Amino acid sequence: MDKLIITGGQVLDGEIRISGSKNAGLPILAATLLSEGPMHIRNLPHLNDITTMLALLRTMGVEITIHDELCVEIDPADIKDDYTAPYDLVKTMRASILVLGPILARYGEANVSFPGGCAIGSRPVDIHLRGLEAMGAEIEIDEGYIRAKSNGRLKGAHFFMDTVTVGGTENLLMAAVLAEGTTILENSAREPEVVDLAECLVAMGAKIEGIGTATLTIEGVESLKGCEYTVMPDRIETGTYLAAAAATRGRVKVKDTDPHTLEAVLLKLEEAGAHITTGDDWIELDMKGQRPKAVSFRTAPYPAFPTDMQSQITAVNAVAEGTSTVVETIFENRLIQVHELNRMGASIKLEGHTAIITGVETLKGAPVMASDLRASASLVIAGIVASGETVIDRIYHIDRGYECIEEKLQQLGANIRRVPG
Repeated sequence: MDKLIITGGQVLDGEIRISGSKNAGLPILAATLLSEGPMHIRNLPHLNDITTMLALLRTMGVEITIHDELCVEIDPADIKDDYTAPYDLVKTMRASILVLGPILARYGEANVSFPGGCAIGSRPVDIHLRGLEAMGAEIEIDEGYIRAKSNGRLKGAHFFMDTVTVGGTENLLMAAVLAEGTTILENSAREPEVVDLAECLVAMGAKIEGIGTATLTIEGVESLKGCEYTVMPDRIETGTYLAAAAATRGRVKVKDTDPHTLEAVLLKLEEAGAHITTGDDWIELDMKGQRPKAVSFRTAPYPAFPTDMQSQITAVNAVAEGTSTVVETIFENRLIQVHELNRMGASIKLEGHTAIITGVETLKGAPVMASDLRASASLVIAGIVASGETVIDRIYHIDRGYECIEEKLQQLGANIRRVPG
C-alpha cells in the first residue's frame, strides 16, 4: 500500500491546473446509460473512482473508448440484459448507486448492490428508493442487492425529499427524465455538480425546469440522444490547493476552475487573511507571508459551506492565529481526522459534532493514517506546514479524489513523494 512522505516547512508558491470534477463526472457517466446514442464526455479526471465507474459500465456491456485530451466515448447500445451492478465493483464506491435510476428508467429493471465508499458515517439510500417507488417502481432488498422493477415506463410523481441529498436528487432526476408525465422533486440539492448533471441531461434532450433551485420540474420524454459534454472543474480540488497555500502563508494561482462554485470557501479564506483575486476561470490566493487567522463555520448544503472542505479548513485553523469552532452537520464521523492532527501537535477538542481549535504556531511531522478522502487532504496540508517528516499511510483514499496530488504540490514547491508501502 503506497504512502506519502512529506518533509514540511515549505511555503507554497506557483500555478497549477484544476482537474475535472469527480463528483460531477460520476453521475454524468451514470447518465450515459439513458442515451440511445454514443456520448462524448470531456474533462474527466484520472481518478480511481472514475476508473471504477467506467469498469462498472463495461461490466454491463457498455462500449467505452478513451481518446486523447481526457475525452471518453461511451456507447450503451449493447448493454447486457441482466442490468446488474455487481458487488465486487460497487463495494468500493458510494457513487455506484447512481446507476440505479438510469437503468430502471431505461430498461425497466435494475439490480444494484448496496454501495461502499468512505467511512464517514451513515448515508442511507432510503430517499432514493422511496422516490423511485413514488414513480411506480417495485423494490425489494435481496442478499445485499437492491432489485427494482417497473411495469412499463416509470410514472411522473410529486416527491418531497425530507433531507437534502445530492445522490438522491441525482438518482431521481435521472429516473424522472424518461418517466411518463411530470415529476416534481422538492427540497432538491442545489450543488453545482447537480446543476452540471442537469445541464448534461438537457443537452441529451431532457426537459428540466428549476435547475439550480430546490424545486426541479421534469417533463418526461420517450428517449434521449447522445451528445458531447464537458465536465465542470473540481471545486473541492480547487479549495484544497487554496487552503494548502493559506496554511503555509504562501501564494497559489489555480487555473481552469470556476470561482462562482466556491463562494462560501473563498469568503472564509478572505476572513482568514487571504488576498484573493479571480477571473472567469482562475483564482489567485496570496497570504503575503502572514499567518492565517482562525475562522469559525458550520457545514451545510450548498450554497453554504461544503462538508467536503471542512477537513482542509480545519487544518488551516490548526495553525491559525486564534481559536475557532467548526460544526459538522452533514456526516457524523467527518471530524475523525482531528485525532491525527492532534498527533502532529494540533490543539483541537471534540465536543460531539463540534471541533474547538486553538491555533498553534507550527505542527510537527509524525506518522499518520488517512481515514477518508477529505481527511487525507487535511493531513497532506498539515504535513506541508509541519516541521520534520510526515508519513501518511492508506493514501488509496486520496487517490479516489485527487489527480496527481504529489506532482501538483511539487509544482508549488512542496517536498512530497510517493513510496510503495
